Amino acid sequence: MAANLVNLEAVDKVYGTRALLDGISLGVSEGDRIGVVGRNGDGKTTLIRILAKLETADKGRVTHAGGLRLGVLTQHDSLDPAATVRHEVIGDLADHEWAGSAKIRDVLTGLFGGLDLPGFPQGLDTVIGPLSGGERRRIALAKLLIAEQDMIVLDEPTNHLDVEGISWLAAHLRARRSALVVVTHDRWFLDQVATRMWDVQRGEVHEYEGGYSDYVFARAERERIAATEEAKRQNLMRKELAWLRRGAPARTSKPRFRIEAANELIADVPPPRDTAELMKFANSRLGKTVFDLENVTVQAGPKVLIQHLTWQLGPGDRIGLVGVNGAGKTSLLRTLAEAARTSGEKQPAAGKVAVGKTVKLAYLSQEVAELDPTKRVLEAVQQVRDRVDLGKGREMTAGQLCEKFGFTKEKQWTPVGDLSGGERRRLQILRLLMDEPNVLFLDEPTNDLDIETLTQLEDLLDGWPGSMVVISHDRYFIERTTDKVFALLGDAALRMLPRGLDEYLERRQQVIDAAVPAVAVAATEAAAVKQKSAGDARAAKKELQKIERRLDRISEQEGKLHAQIAEQATDFERVAKLDAELRELAGERDELEMRWLELADDV
Repeated sequence: MAANLVNLEAVDKVYGTRALLDGISLGVSEGDRIGVVGRNGDGKTTLIRILAKLETADKGRVTHAGGLRLGVLTQHDSLDPAATVRHEVIGDLADHEWAGSAKIRDVLTGLFGGLDLPGFPQGLDTVIGPLSGGERRRIALAKLLIAEQDMIVLDEPTNHLDVEGISWLAAHLRARRSALVVVTHDRWFLDQVATRMWDVQRGEVHEYEGGYSDYVFARAERERIAATEEAKRQNLMRKELAWLRRGAPARTSKPRFRIEAANELIADVPPPRDTAELMKFANSRLGKTVFDLENVTVQAGPKVLIQHLTWQLGPGDRIGLVGVNGAGKTSLLRTLAEAARTSGEKQPAAGKVAVGKTVKLAYLSQEVAELDPTKRVLEAVQQVRDRVDLGKGREMTAGQLCEKFGFTKEKQWTPVGDLSGGERRRLQILRLLMDEPNVLFLDEPTNDLDIETLTQLEDLLDGWPGSMVVISHDRYFIERTTDKVFALLGDAALRMLPRGLDEYLERRQQVIDAAVPAVAVAATEAAAVKQKSAGDARAAKKELQKIERRLDRISEQEGKLHAQIAEQATDFERVAKLDAELRELAGERDELEMRWLELADDV
């Protein structure tokens, strides 16, 4: 039986007149991997700070096991600004000592891209003081992961990490023996590392077994049975569950009977978006040309980021743009935005950007635009317009859209100056959408947004007819809202990745493997075993990819068969034959999904 590490008994915490935690009793045992979710301001960070004894509870008791080695990553680091990275992360270890440690090499390579810390001016000897908040946070995370811990508590560890860094961190945490409690809005990451979920809501903490996908199913099921939440929130949860089941086969790790229950729960839920209908509407709003790039060069000062780029962003295209930091993702969007703002007059360093005459661009940058702090939330939105046309006869008032984005009627009268960073980010996105653009550029739109707000934004974007380019390190958001993925791999070229982010990570891993300097390490039996298991994992991954491609083809075939059945509804003999083909495909899909579940445990 696993030993208990931390216990909370009847814990209360009140701020002002609001009870963030009300009589909470929880425990963390050896081997637990707990993901903590909830809306911003509902008490996630307060819960883990009390758990780690960084903050005291108003009532109740918090106990730690004797001799507990606890590592905590808070949102504000305590690094010595006068120290070097070497001093904080490696301490007094000589070069041959730390270079001979597989654990230290893995952490440095995973978080910084190499043992020499590329991107830091003096590598390990860089002084911490002048570094950015994101760089300091990576240093604090590296310091924590290199130490030996019984339990790790992490508050938003994926902030400031790119897609590769997040993927590495998930694999690293899965391989550790330490218990884990993590607050994050990164849903893909939660699916990778969590085996239990804590959902913090209005002073209570609801517990669920499994990762994020299992939590979505369990919460949707609980709300359906209890019928305690409003219909809007139930429908959103069921819609996300539908995407998890249909768009990403068998993400849930539950047994087959739970999968069947999930499929039954979403039987009447339509696909997240009608691609053909949206494309048709986008064509009518945009015409044939949106952005056409011919032999374009993008520069940042004297540095050439992208060269000889010929590319087209068409009407209705939904593009996810990923790449290494500094490869030119934001610079590319800025180049296109400048061309649109000047109606094609402002051109890049070389080449030509043609902009469609009907393009109305909205560009969400990483910086939160300054708003009049004295204005109320509703006034700031109405300043753009009072009503917005969402297409297909749907219309919303400024107040209704505010509510959809989590601004209750009371909150709509809050001065902008009193909003948190995440709330200002929500308001910025809201104002952009109120202006009825037909092209959206979103640069890190998920920053500071909680999971519930992200779900609301995804739902809104599902029915949005136009062209869209999304830059994000949130893998779940990219997979959920876009149809194609393009990558900048640091070689001045833009590439389409048919297999999406899995292919991007594979390509980046190949580059890293080739670039990491060789370190002399004795060959041991353990290394041979590890190599063998890595080979098995690669084989399982290949089979998984093959299954996923076949599942995609089955979905296409099923769609065609349904269309044929509708066309020939009066020909009973033909319909019976088509129905038999459908049942055969359904049987094959079930077998493939079960095999997918078996293989997923080996990857």
